[in-house]
Amino acid sequence: MAGQLEGRRVAVLAVDGVEQDELMEPRRAVEFAGGTTALLSVAAGEIQAYRADVITADRIPVDALVSRAVADDYDGLILPGGMLNVDRLRLDEHATAFVRHFVHVGKTVGAIGHAPWLLIEAAAVDGRTLTAAPSLRTDIVNAGGVHVDEVVVVDRNLVTSRGTADLHHFCAALVGKLTQHPLRVDRL
Repeated sequence: MAGQLEGRRVAVLAVDGVEQDELMEPRRAVEFAGGTTALLSVAAGEIQAYRADVITADRIPVDALVSRAVADDYDGLILPGGMLNVDRLRLDEHATAFVRHFVHVGKTVGAIGHAPWLLIEAAAVDGRTLTAAPSLRTDIVNAGGVHVDEVVVVDRNLVTSRGTADLHHFCAALVGKLTQHPLRVDRL
């Protein structure tokens, strides 16, 4: 519904190798609902998106560096998948600290496809139920989480989904969860 995220600002964290639809569709859903988004990355310029991890897609401009971003400036966080994207992000200390902060303070975090790898790296999975790309099942269980094979799972502030085929459900659950949290104090 247009306007339900009015005044909310959502960070999207990605690097080269991001799954294009898993970045663009949640962004569009947030913006359609009245929110704003900012693409954060580890380097300035543009990132190279892909489809199915191997088909070159668009280059997408970066709005800000995650190393300079202040997590408290955002109401939510979107973590798109893409194996290369997430594998590169989980090696970056600024990216993992950024994710860890969102989970710790209870802000909405949406992770789709391979993005729960980043939640694992940020030590945010223990005791949580989530879904992800099928290849992450063992990683989630080994990190203390419960993996289920469902279209979308909401566990407290985490919204997870298996991948591109589930985007419609993921976007709806993400926007719904973002509307439940009050605006940041500086936006009132």
